[in-house]
Amino acid sequence: MSELKNITETILSNEWATLKRIDYDYKFENGEWRRLSRECYNRGNGAAILLYNAEKGTVILTKQFRMPIYNVNSEEGMSIEVCAGAIDNNDSALETIIRETEEEVGYKLNDAKQVLTAYTSPGALTEKMFLFIAEYNDHMKITNGGGLESENEEIDVLELKFSETLKMINNQEIVDAKTIMLLQYFQINNVLNNK
Repeated sequence: MSELKNITETILSNEWATLKRIDYDYKFENGEWRRLSRECYNRGNGAAILLYNAEKGTVILTKQFRMPIYNVNSEEGMSIEVCAGAIDNNDSALETIIRETEEEVGYKLNDAKQVLTAYTSPGALTEKMFLFIAEYNDHMKITNGGGLESENEEIDVLELKFSETLKMINNQEIVDAKTIMLLQYFQINNVLNNK
């Protein structure tokens, strides 16, 4: 990009993820160069999945405590979300979501269909989410799920009517962006009725 120069990075924190301050010169359309500074949080990329059962008209979601949400609104600390996880160790997004599905919700998948890719908050986060859907049935349930104790996860598994989840978006019970994107993808593409 010819509109960008003199980029410097300062690590502000390198704990669970890396928080950097990035200073740079940016050329605006009027030709003026300005020195800007932004914070950039890098926690890696992630994968998420909406599991659905066409016969029952249901989807699988999770419910778990999220400190960043609680920190800004203590009444919203418990978040209802699709199953998701960070992509680790050079795994593919598909490998990640198959593993996370088993760990978090207890279903054994062999495959999933990637339907969307999105940056979750491009003004501050580097994270790109790879969003999947897959069909499940009761025979695929191999554990109770709930996450890994070694990762300090305590996850409730919810099996809900798809129609109910749309109401939960409207009444703000579901406020997680990746979950809303997948549920709306599901609705727009009429996935249940196209089976």
